[in-house]
Parts: sequence; C-alpha cells; structure tokens
Amino acid sequence: MKSILKYLISISIAGFLLWFVLKEIDLNILWETIKNANYFWVALSAVMAILAHWSRAYRWKLMLQPLGYDPSAFKSTIAVLIGYVTNLVLPRAGEFARSASLKDLEDIPFEKSFGAVVAERVIDVFVLLFLICLNLILEFDRLKEFFMELVGDKIGNPSIIIGVLAFLALGAFLAWRWILRNDTILESKFPFYAKIRKVFLGLWAGFTSIKDLKNPKAFIAHTILIWTLYYLMTWFLCFAIPQTANISPLAGLTILVMGTIGMAAPTIGGIGSYHFLVGKIVGLYGLNPQDGITLATFLHTMQGIIFVLIFGLTALAISFFIRRKAQ
Repeated sequence: MKSILKYLISISIAGFLLWFVLKEIDLNILWETIKNANYFWVALSAVMAILAHWSRAYRWKLMLQPLGYDPSAFKSTIAVLIGYVTNLVLPRAGEFARSASLKDLEDIPFEKSFGAVVAERVIDVFVLLFLICLNLILEFDRLKEFFMELVGDKIGNPSIIIGVLAFLALGAFLAWRWILRNDTILESKFPFYAKIRKVFLGLWAGFTSIKDLKNPKAFIAHTILIWTLYYLMTWFLCFAIPQTANISPLAGLTILVMGTIGMAAPTIGGIGSYHFLVGKIVGLYGLNPQDGITLATFLHTMQGIIFVLIFGLTALAISFFIRRKAQ
C-alpha cells in the first residue's frame, strides 16, 4: 500500500504540473512545431545520448574493479539502459533494476553494484552543484530574479529550517554511534539486524570503492565526458525547432541545469516538473510562454521518453537473449 500510495502521489504531482503548464498553451501549435522539427539534430542528440550512457556504464565498471569485479562495458551499458527505462514506469526504481540486471548478466552481488551506483549518484550531485554555481556566476543577472520568484518566501524562515536540519543530523549521528557501540549485541539478538548489516556493508564497500580506483584519471575523464555529452544532447535538440535554432551556449547550460533538477523531482520520468522549470527558465532568453513550453515538451519527449524507450526496450530484448543463451 505504501508503494502504491507513493506511485499515485508521483502520478498526481506529474499530472497537476503538466496540466498547469499546458493549460494556456495552444496544443495544435505545439504539435505542429514538434512534427516539423529538424530531425537531423534529433538524430545527432541521440548519438550523444547513447555515448553518455556508455560512458556512465564504463565509469560504473571502473568503480566495481576495486571490489574484484570487471564486468564488460557492453553488459554494463545494457544494465544502465534497463535502469533508465524502469524509471519511466516506477520512479526511483531504476537504480535497483540496473544493479539487478547486472547481477543477472555478470553475477555481481546486488548490494556491491548498488553501493557503487549510490556513490556514482553522490558524485553526480556534486557535479550538478558545480554546474549550478557556474550557471549562477555566468548568468547571475538573469537568474537571480527567477530564483527569488520561484522560492522567495515559500521556504519559510531560513533559521528554522537550518535548526531542524541540524537537529536531524545530530540525531542521526548519535544513533549511528550507538549502533556501532552495540553492534555485536544487536547482531546476536536480532537476526534481521545481521541481514541488514550484511547488505549495508555491501553498499558501503561499493560506495567506498572510489578511493581504491585503479584508474582515477579515467574515472574523472568519464565523469566530465558524461556531463559534456548531456550538455551537447540538450543544446543540439534546441537547434531542431525554429524558435530556438539560434539559442546561445549559456542558454543551453541553463536548460541543462534546470532540466536535471526537474528530472530529479519526485514525478514519473520528470513529467511536469521538467516542463515547468525549463518552460519557465527559457523565458529569460526571450521566449514567450508558448515557445518555452513547446521547447520544454520537445526536449523532454525526445530525451526523457523517446530515447529512453528506444534504448531501454532494445536493452531489455538483448538482455533476454543473453540470459536465454546462458541457460
């Protein structure tokens, strides 16, 4: 029931935001624009997308090597693509599906590959924070009013929020220290604790594998490559429709940052949240609401749905044949 409720809430949020951004938009104009887009740029963007997925899979492979596992880049890419298509159906389930797929394909323990995925996501959060800071520095005058309008007084008293976060952090730290001191007792008295501990240790091993990387330069290079390809994929798609054919590189960076935040929102595949944030932010670059939502819808449809479905379903089919052949 809890999972069903979370799923329904995610659908509701996505539906409301999508209705909100589309309610004053001429859908006929939107459809005609998308239908008449220059699909050369779409194809080029698709190439950037598959290269980014391969690079992400290879980076994952590098993180698993210190743990004694060396999956093939091809099978790792299949697992990554399966994870993305799973997210379209079950929000936040893609990471689990990705590690489960790699276990089936390469027999790598789930908890260790998932720990590496967690570490990877943490790294991506830091990259995103860097890009946000870079975007704010380069486009401060454009963005300051947008963020003030978006969050403004809606976040409440900052001192209260900081106090609550500090209290929660202190509570978590004290609980962690207590568990460490009573680890042996808890393991002997509570069988379920031993199972949780085993899973946690596997996750921790995967997470900390980054410090033992055999090729840290390749890891850094792939991290840079992934986000560069994400940027090019987004910027190239902007060239496909007439209203944004001359959009600037800085506008492309802003769209990437806001789109990534939108995709991270608790909605299915970023539906609604992506449209709202990107559709609103491009108004800073001279686009009217109709053109802004059209661009956001086009970008999300291609990157977040079409590419994901094509690559993900192909990966599922390949995975099926690989496992069938291995039987």
